[in-house]
Amino acid sequence: MTTPQHKIGSGFGARSTADDVLSGIDLSGSTAIVTGGYSGLGLETTRALAGAGARVVVPARRRAAAQEAVEGIDGVETDDLDLSDLESVRGFAERFLASGRKVDLVINNAGVMACPETRVGPGWEAQFATNHLGHYALINHLWPAIARGGARVVAVSSGAHGITGVRWDDVQFEHGYDRWQAYGQAKAANVLFAVRLDALGRDAGVRAFAVHPGSILTPLQRHLAKAEMVDAGWIDENGNPTDPTFKTPGQGAATQVWAATSPRLAGMGGVYCEDCDIAEPAGDGSEGGVHAHATDPEQAARLWALSADLTGVDVFAAAT
Repeated sequence: MTTPQHKIGSGFGARSTADDVLSGIDLSGSTAIVTGGYSGLGLETTRALAGAGARVVVPARRRAAAQEAVEGIDGVETDDLDLSDLESVRGFAERFLASGRKVDLVINNAGVMACPETRVGPGWEAQFATNHLGHYALINHLWPAIARGGARVVAVSSGAHGITGVRWDDVQFEHGYDRWQAYGQAKAANVLFAVRLDALGRDAGVRAFAVHPGSILTPLQRHLAKAEMVDAGWIDENGNPTDPTFKTPGQGAATQVWAATSPRLAGMGGVYCEDCDIAEPAGDGSEGGVHAHATDPEQAARLWALSADLTGVDVFAAAT
């Protein structure tokens, strides 16, 4: 299978920051939505986009905490959004659409990682529901504003997408829960979502990308015990980073900001990016890359159909 999954020589790399990739880019007059844009990589993303002139909307499950975190950043507003609750997703989208604004950038940044077994909605596994289904429903509900803006949509995935593809025989982990398998499935779903959204949305001028931000110490690790991270070689007993490949939050935010704004990606989409460039396919002997199960268009279409069935929303149903 041919793939556009090859580096384009962006001029940036693993140590580039969100501010670096936005140098010379003026986002004045544009509107960005950054889920989870008040913590960790999301907050760095919000700061960088607002600093380049964008109006940034930060929908958050903990709105008071979000408001406190973005206080003092010009051009940022908050709203309520719980991605694990489809009515909350619908409510946020309806409020945004009622404002009459278009959307130029969406970064699906919010997520949970390796949490204890948790059920949400009608019994869905929480990582798949929050990281994938909530964002799937959000984009579908916001589609009129996204299409009007010819937006770029960025799904924040992870190198953990290589752990497993979608477990079609037990997506909700009803027969034995493994927190890392569940995280890997959710992150693979993020990539497949971008592949399918790009295929469906490109005629409307909407392009989608998936990104791996790299390894960064953020509140995303809140479900991991300190001893587990020490054993993994991520931190020392005092909580200080020990892995030299780990990035700062500003470096971690760079790839999603680059994918959302780079002129070099004009006319492109449906690809997985890392270190501020398009990634190579995994398995070529180099570190990183994207696994074939996450970019397979047939699996992407199958996941979209499953997501539509589970959430009851598919803005493209009439067209397809």
